[in-house]
Amino acid sequence: MSTEPTMLVTYAQALLEGTRQAMELDPNVIVIGEGVPDPGAIFGTTKGLLEQFGPRRVFDMPLSENGITGVCIGASFHGIRPILIHQRIDFALLSLDQIINNAAKWSYTFNGQKSVPLVIRMIIGRGWGQGPQHSQSLQALFAHIPGLKVVMPSSPSDAKALMISAVEDNNPVIFIEHRWLQNIVEKVPKDPYRTPIDKARLVREGEHLSLVAFSYMVTEAIRIADALKEFGIDIEVIDMRSLRPLDIASVSRSVRKTGKLICLDSATKVGSISSEIIRQVVENDWKYLDKAPISLGTPDHPVPTTHYLANRYYLEADQIARVIIDYLDAREVNADELVEGLRRTMPLDKPFTEFSGPF
Repeated sequence: MSTEPTMLVTYAQALLEGTRQAMELDPNVIVIGEGVPDPGAIFGTTKGLLEQFGPRRVFDMPLSENGITGVCIGASFHGIRPILIHQRIDFALLSLDQIINNAAKWSYTFNGQKSVPLVIRMIIGRGWGQGPQHSQSLQALFAHIPGLKVVMPSSPSDAKALMISAVEDNNPVIFIEHRWLQNIVEKVPKDPYRTPIDKARLVREGEHLSLVAFSYMVTEAIRIADALKEFGIDIEVIDMRSLRPLDIASVSRSVRKTGKLICLDSATKVGSISSEIIRQVVENDWKYLDKAPISLGTPDHPVPTTHYLANRYYLEADQIARVIIDYLDAREVNADELVEGLRRTMPLDKPFTEFSGPF
């Protein structure tokens, strides 16, 4: 990371800054999407871009997701580097034909003669009654497709760096943001900087358990690791950052040290990226495992709309901690006391106190 002066920003502001700097560095970068010039500016992540760069580079799109994605793919053939914002990942389902059959395959089909430098932003996550068609975690669907890169930054510093890296990459990049991350705060370098798309991040070092997480679940993993540290349990936390390419080497190094693995995901376990991590670890590092790895995800049914049901659908730090204590057979831990300390007191359908939707 750069040693240049830093600024304290939210995740959303870091995304905005990364987008702005990518546009300043390359006049061929455009921003197009649903709600881009809206006063809410998608959590503020596009605020001021229209005023700075003008309507030829920043503009709204019609409610024709498949069509506009095709337009962006075509534009990328002619030197344009679009940042296409579908808002919710659910909306991008209407453009799967373009994403899967064109963007992902074009370079391979034509032997690299044409690339598709396209970034597609999508938002996942719970909150504010988003329900089964507005808050799905479908990241594994996109990670399954050869030719796509898929990133899920969990921190403001990575949000900015990965945005710049994604824009400058010559492949289509699916850029997935969790709704609950938009308001977290971190110091971020002011100057442009980049993070490799294919490298995980070691967040906490530990010797008793490898805790692998994606996106918002990294936040929960850190809370749990800090809490268990008080009881002498050292958990190694790995932020995968990217689903494709998947940095399984970082997971293997950790598992060979700890002998234990738990994967945290915001999606259902069936066909999840956590399942893929466990598959590769079992295939390649079986002899280093002290016990079977486990994955934690959401129940295998659609997301409820009512917060009474949603509060029991999503994984919370207190629930995860109890599973970890049992997994490690950590009898020295006062489980009830620790779990109570991790339980959130604010409304469970809000990513932050001031949140009132709609994004």
